[in-house]
Amino acid sequence: MTVSPGAPHSDWRIIRRMAVQVRPYWLRIGAIFLLSLVSMPLSLLTPLPLKIVIDNVVGSRSLPKLLRDLVPRDVQHSPSDLLILAIGLLIAVKLLSYLQSLASSLLEASAGEGMVLDFRTRLFAHVQRLSLRYHDSIGTSDSAYRIQNDAPSVQSLTINGIIPLVSSAATLAGMIYVTARLDRQLALVALSISPVLFWLTRSFRGRLRQRWKDVKKLESSANSVVQEVLSSIRVVKAFGREDHEENRYTGRAAHRRQELLRVSFLQDGFDLLVGMTITLGTAATLYIGVLHVRAGLLSLGDLMLITAYVSQLYDPLKAVSKKLADLQGALASAERAFALLDEAPEVVEHRHAKALRRAHGDIRFEDVSFAYDGEHPVLHSVSLEVPAGTRVGIQGKTGAGKSTLMSLLTRFYDVSAGRILMDGVDIREYKLGDFRDQFGIVLQDAVLFSTTIAENIAYGRFGASEAEIVEAARLANAHDFIEALPLGYRTLVGERGMRLSGGERQRISLARAFLRDAPVLILDEPTSALDTGTEAMILDALERLMHGRTTFVIAHRLGTLDHCDMRLEIRDGQLYQIAALTAVQKD
Repeated sequence: MTVSPGAPHSDWRIIRRMAVQVRPYWLRIGAIFLLSLVSMPLSLLTPLPLKIVIDNVVGSRSLPKLLRDLVPRDVQHSPSDLLILAIGLLIAVKLLSYLQSLASSLLEASAGEGMVLDFRTRLFAHVQRLSLRYHDSIGTSDSAYRIQNDAPSVQSLTINGIIPLVSSAATLAGMIYVTARLDRQLALVALSISPVLFWLTRSFRGRLRQRWKDVKKLESSANSVVQEVLSSIRVVKAFGREDHEENRYTGRAAHRRQELLRVSFLQDGFDLLVGMTITLGTAATLYIGVLHVRAGLLSLGDLMLITAYVSQLYDPLKAVSKKLADLQGALASAERAFALLDEAPEVVEHRHAKALRRAHGDIRFEDVSFAYDGEHPVLHSVSLEVPAGTRVGIQGKTGAGKSTLMSLLTRFYDVSAGRILMDGVDIREYKLGDFRDQFGIVLQDAVLFSTTIAENIAYGRFGASEAEIVEAARLANAHDFIEALPLGYRTLVGERGMRLSGGERQRISLARAFLRDAPVLILDEPTSALDTGTEAMILDALERLMHGRTTFVIAHRLGTLDHCDMRLEIRDGQLYQIAALTAVQKD
């Protein structure tokens, strides 16, 4: 059965999940709700001073029974004292309203920002644990948009949505009761528009939800262009493609704007119909109320009081209708955020996974095959045995599957068939964190974070001492150039390390691998983009780094593989032996 975007049970499912998400804030949410309920008696008291002035100060009617029991008798018969009472009551009600609003605002800000931070943190933590296959297919910009722009739906739904909705419903009930006590017929007339408002809300809700989902998707698409261009700004400038990228962004943003205009038109149409319905109800109430005054059934003050109450009755009634419509944007965002949380990581840790302190480094591939899409294998029946401490050189054309083989070894992906063993144990049986601690990785494009050089080196081992960081830099032939910088190890490297040269970034990446001191090393084209002098320094550091470690070296430049114990080539997803000291299966 197909569920419409605005199906009620779909709404309730999202709200239930959101209630679980905000559980730590229930106490503050309860306080906000109670404060919102205080607004109901304050709303009931707001028009009372005006009634006293009209009926008891200007007119000669006696006070309502409730006030007669509270106000001293001598004050009841003094118009000037009653005027002072009305003014004092007006000031007191307004003061209490402002205090209630202030307390609510502070609590809402505290709870709301905390909820959003917690939800964003949960989404961010989950995204990091999703498999590379998800990030490769979806891209990072959509996930970033959901974390940054869809996560605030937790505040929109709870603080700005559900609580005002419930308090408006409670206020509505109080207004109905008071209005019915004054004039039952007028209360029925005022409420006669309720079915119309309910029908309008039901009719517009589903369409608004779908429109908002489309807007969010298009906005995410436009943001992806910005993120992609800014992360590749050197390429954009080099090819003079600024105008092209501007047009690409403008096109997507314009599409989003058109969809947003459709949402605004739909929302404004709903507001217009709700407003006109309420206006008709107000007109009918006023017409019948005047007839009742002429017939002596109501005083002029009672009519003014009822008119004020009907106006306040319509405010929560209108708020309930509008909130149900306005919530569709927040529900659409919440639905997208929870859809991200529902994405299951493909690489998971088994329930009874084994701990692993430090591996010996024996690696064995047994008839391993892998397909990114599950149907078209990029690796076929790969079998390979690598004793601990062996240096394995892997060559092959671009796209042959070299990096894929290493991604399987590090469990960035799980094999489609066969198995990989470390020290005789299937790598899927190890605790994931412990297993990945066994690898040091140096990539062709050294990845640095926009922080200090020291923190980038220490990224491979949390809590490393300053002496250990410096020693790792010495081993990587990086200490001298770091010390020559004005701030030394405290130098900020800039976004992606762009304040440093390629050779400097690569040496910091090597220092990170030295500090990690892992038993298995993966070098993916570590010298391909370097000049001869820098390459010599890198190779000298690599020789020290590889000593005593099981090492896999991926390279196009065959000279980089000269010192490997085993030479392999991947062709058409299959592994072929070129030279080896250990047995390698030939397909």
